[in-house]
Amino acid sequence: MTESAQTLDRGLRVLAALAESPQGLSAAEIAEQLGVARPIVYRLLTTLQAHGLARRAADRRFRLGLAVLALARNVQPLLRDVALPVLRTLAGRVGATAHLTVADGDEALAVAVVEPSWTDYHVGYRVGSRHPLGLGAAGRAIAADPTGSDRNDWVVTTGELQPGAHGVAAPVRGVTGLRASVGVVALGTLDPAVVGPRVVAAADQIAAALR
Repeated sequence: MTESAQTLDRGLRVLAALAESPQGLSAAEIAEQLGVARPIVYRLLTTLQAHGLARRAADRRFRLGLAVLALARNVQPLLRDVALPVLRTLAGRVGATAHLTVADGDEALAVAVVEPSWTDYHVGYRVGSRHPLGLGAAGRAIAADPTGSDRNDWVVTTGELQPGAHGVAAPVRGVTGLRASVGVVALGTLDPAVVGPRVVAAADQIAAALR
């Protein structure tokens, strides 16, 4: 690995460490995690701070900088572009509102939603809707699969976010840095044996497109 590539690799690893530690990290802790000398970590942090990607708080611990938010805002349109064709197919086949949901801290955030075109009625689900990760099929699917290694294929819930609503969701696996799920929600009962595999297939299709 060239010196410039190694520096970039280390800088990205520092960002990843900060992203996984909302309580912040000291330079010594980062150096220990990465197995890198502390002076190198300080140089990396200085560069990241200059670009607004890291900041040093009053407690002298380092956290992600606000410039990361600008990068994150540009990711959501990409996710929507990839997800919408898959969600349209899923919504049409299942006859239920289909959605892509991502983890945003301790909340589940809907970033793409497609409603079925042929049903007499369906659940309205707004892009930008938020709810706790521990509630609803979408949030539970994300929370149950924090590392992408849990092989529970799908999650089924009833009435957790809206009375009478039934949800089925599956995690999007194998995409670095993304905790997300694909799901459907309907006012009528959904047959998990039929709907579950279709939701899993949609989640896998989106994951493949993002890798």
